[in-house]
Amino acid sequence: MSNNKNNFDGDLDEFVKKLFGNKKGSKEVKEVPKANDAEQQVNSSNTNAKKAPTPLKKDKKPINVKQWVSSAIVLTVVFAALIVVFANLYIVKENEYKVVRQFGEVVKYESEPGLHMKIPFIQSVTTLPSNLMTHDMTEEEISTKDKKRIIIDNYTVWRVTDPKALISNAGQLLNAENRMEEFIYSALRTEFGQTEYGDIINEKDSKRGNINDRVTQRVNELIDSANFGIEVIDVRIRRTDLPEENEQSVYTRMVSERQSIAQKYLSEGDAEKRSKEAKTDQEVQVTLAKANKEASVIRAEGEAQAAQIYNAAYSKDPEFYSLFRTLESYKKTIGNETMIIIPSDSPYAKLLSGQID
Repeated sequence: MSNNKNNFDGDLDEFVKKLFGNKKGSKEVKEVPKANDAEQQVNSSNTNAKKAPTPLKKDKKPINVKQWVSSAIVLTVVFAALIVVFANLYIVKENEYKVVRQFGEVVKYESEPGLHMKIPFIQSVTTLPSNLMTHDMTEEEISTKDKKRIIIDNYTVWRVTDPKALISNAGQLLNAENRMEEFIYSALRTEFGQTEYGDIINEKDSKRGNINDRVTQRVNELIDSANFGIEVIDVRIRRTDLPEENEQSVYTRMVSERQSIAQKYLSEGDAEKRSKEAKTDQEVQVTLAKANKEASVIRAEGEAQAAQIYNAAYSKDPEFYSLFRTLESYKKTIGNETMIIIPSDSPYAKLLSGQID
């Protein structure tokens, strides 16, 4: 056998390696010095005895490309369909509306909680709250009936009643709030323009409650006419204040007005006092006149009765009556230091001295 390295020596693997080399780039195979032909035959026979024959691999089935492509297309379509379905499902929660629009136009809205679905690609969903909401309004200066400028700070309780009308006529919730605020201040200007400033700030006789009710009613009328799909539950004034530049002048004017009102009350009180005093004096004079008249009548009647008694007594015993009257005169004329100068032979002196006939 030739010593050429390309000759087949009975070992197919060794022949292939020698013929093509090690393609995997592993370690280089060092050349071993060859022995003679006899030794090579012995070595090759020993190698063949040691190595088992390599089994032949069966051929694999060919891949069906069309089947794989069709399966992939089906899976892709199913996956895309699931994505489209889940993307077009929407959930309606408590205290909210879901407004469905198609090409910008509102087609329906859902208010009942639950799971709903819209038409893919051509419909969109907008969320609106259905619960009561509070809107803090910006402060505004308003003139009262008596030409006083005041700052109004108020808030509004409102809610959405017709989402379709709101989206169609207002566009969005912020626009509806802005229009509602315009309506409220318009109604407030009308009401405060017909109300005195004193009636607004007077705590005992405040008309705020009536103003709030009238403003709420007027605002709802304006909103209904514009068909914004909202309702104002209540409008409340939290604070009324004066502008800083007008505060001192208004206070001074209020003090002078209160002083004039107080002076008016004092004048009316004095006039009422004089009227009542005159009326009382007149009643006293009338009462005294009546009393004096009645007393004169009673006195005259008594004197007449006394005269009758005197006459009756005098007619019964004239001498005794004369003696009695004389003794009564002594009581009035004679005291402890009384000096009487009368003739001694006068009847008055004789009776006093005890000379009685």
